[in-house]
Amino acid sequence: MTSRKPDEQLARDSRLRLVSPRSVAAARKAVTDRRTRTAPRPPAGTPATADLANRARASLADAVRLTRWAELNLGAGDGGRPAPTGALPTLDVERAAGELNLTHGQIRVGWDRARLAGLVEVHGGHARPGWRLRAWDRDDTAVLRGWVALFDAWSLVHPAPADIAPAAVAEVVEAMPQLLSLLQLSAGPVTVPDLLDLLGQRVTELRDERCEIPYDAAPQPALTAPPVPLARLLRWALGGLAAVDAVTLGPAQAALTPLGSWAVWVKLEQICVAAQSTAGNIEQSAAAMLHGCARLTPGPARAEYRAWLAARPVGHAVSELLHAARGEDALLRGLAFEALRVVGAPAEPEVRAAVREAALRPYALLWLAEHDGVDPDEAQDVLTAEEQTWLWVDTAAAIADHGEAELLARHLDSAVRTTVPRLLDEVRAVGHPRTVQVLVALAAAHPDPALAKAVRRAAFQVHTGGV
Repeated sequence: MTSRKPDEQLARDSRLRLVSPRSVAAARKAVTDRRTRTAPRPPAGTPATADLANRARASLADAVRLTRWAELNLGAGDGGRPAPTGALPTLDVERAAGELNLTHGQIRVGWDRARLAGLVEVHGGHARPGWRLRAWDRDDTAVLRGWVALFDAWSLVHPAPADIAPAAVAEVVEAMPQLLSLLQLSAGPVTVPDLLDLLGQRVTELRDERCEIPYDAAPQPALTAPPVPLARLLRWALGGLAAVDAVTLGPAQAALTPLGSWAVWVKLEQICVAAQSTAGNIEQSAAAMLHGCARLTPGPARAEYRAWLAARPVGHAVSELLHAARGEDALLRGLAFEALRVVGAPAEPEVRAAVREAALRPYALLWLAEHDGVDPDEAQDVLTAEEQTWLWVDTAAAIADHGEAELLARHLDSAVRTTVPRLLDEVRAVGHPRTVQVLVALAAAHPDPALAKAVRRAAFQVHTGGV
């Protein structure tokens, strides 16, 4: 239902660009990507980008070897055979171990790391090489982004102790950015007792922020609460960060690797930039942050998304963005998926699950197609005619709520493939909850009296249940 060549006026209204065509983004790059200050330099002693990329290549060497082996031997290049969970079947693990001279454990770990880094993508139970694998030997930026995706997923690489409550594990994951900041600012080893002390303080702060103790409850002795084994959880967290080559461990101490120090510095810099900006959204909820970014052009909006994401665990951020997308505001739905594009590979499992939700399905399918390397200008081809119609109505709802009448009229004109009656039949049939409101707004906005009358009649028929 949407035009393959987006209307220029609609594209210029940044709040309503729910799906960003590459051609429009390229045309606006000089404006939207302007910087207001000199790009900051990393701390003294940080290796050059090429050196960092080579360190990342070395860290993921086994994963790259395995992915290329799978492409040649398992048919992964044309939709091969990994199990529905994405794990390699036992027979393939044994075969790969023999041919690559790696242990079974190394193969399983390598496959998991390859998926998390975007080297291999699993879609519907089938695996194929990710776009990063194609660029691995020539694009340092792609390599570093792949390693950062793995770094962000450190808690998935190294499973937490099974006998510790998931809530306690989640608290430690949420507290780790503060420990990483201490490691980065210390520019050297920090003792485990110091890290443990900071971890305890941060966990207490998180509980206070959540107001876990009811105000009207009588004070309870501290010893009545089940003890959280923070020392074990700290060892687990440091082990997970070491597993992705972000941290080196010594006798009762830990330090960031050059890659880890660079990654933490980038995240801290993003937070500092956002804190100095007029938007200042990093402390807000996902919905409030998206509202704050609604009037920004795409470049500054992406900077806000990155800073907001850097300030919280990626899993929590993805869940919060999807929660915002499930609300009634169609504009937030589109913006939430723009923010999820900034998240990249770590968001894939939850976005894939969102395909099962009618309200999110078109957005999720477009996200997955672009994540799989489909040109954004061609991504809508993955949607059925009904899904395209639903997305068109949802976009019209966003325009009706936040845009101008002229944009709404243009949105209607851009959607007509054959005749207005056929368009209205498709809109009525799709069952979008905002159909009546959208049609009423379209009728009020369109300057053609005959067309406006037809749209009003369609709105009345939907409202009364007629045909």
